[in-house]
Amino acid sequence: MGVTGGGFEGGFLRGRGTGRQTSTMKPVEGSFLIRPEDLHWRLSNMMKIPNADFLERTGSQWMGARLWRMPPRSANTLHRHIRAEEFYFVVEGVGRIRVGGETLTVPKHGGVLVGPGELRQVFNDTDEEVLWLIVGSPEEPELLPGAAGDRRAFYPVDPTQLPPELAGSVWPPEPPTVGGGAA
Repeated sequence: MGVTGGGFEGGFLRGRGTGRQTSTMKPVEGSFLIRPEDLHWRLSNMMKIPNADFLERTGSQWMGARLWRMPPRSANTLHRHIRAEEFYFVVEGVGRIRVGGETLTVPKHGGVLVGPGELRQVFNDTDEEVLWLIVGSPEEPELLPGAAGDRRAFYPVDPTQLPPELAGSVWPPEPPTVGGGAA
């Protein structure tokens, strides 16, 4: 969940478009209407899960909010946060999340609040797509695009490992090969 246009440098979050550095994160001013057509869907870097960042155009430095469209038999990264709390809300389908050593089943319109330090992983062990809204605060500058640093604090174990419920599954899927096929 990152803010485009700003960056983390030398322990300070740079103000968006100002070129100056500030030691504190600033709240947004005013309000922002975000319509479905404003969202830009992309695949996540590691696990190739479709997601859309609600707040990327707002300049919010305090909060992140993303929709995650979990395909059947898929998983997001196994990770934790240092300072951020995250609220996981199921918009469509029935969600599954592992928190620490426990696997939770979350009904449509149900949610789970996960505190800092807890390993967590959203996954889908069904044959139906599941849509999650994940909201986190405060934003962690170490995870913003272009930030340098040691990510082991967020990924203390292999972040691409699948939960036991997906044993035998392969995710992310292998990219299709181009050419070279048998005739």
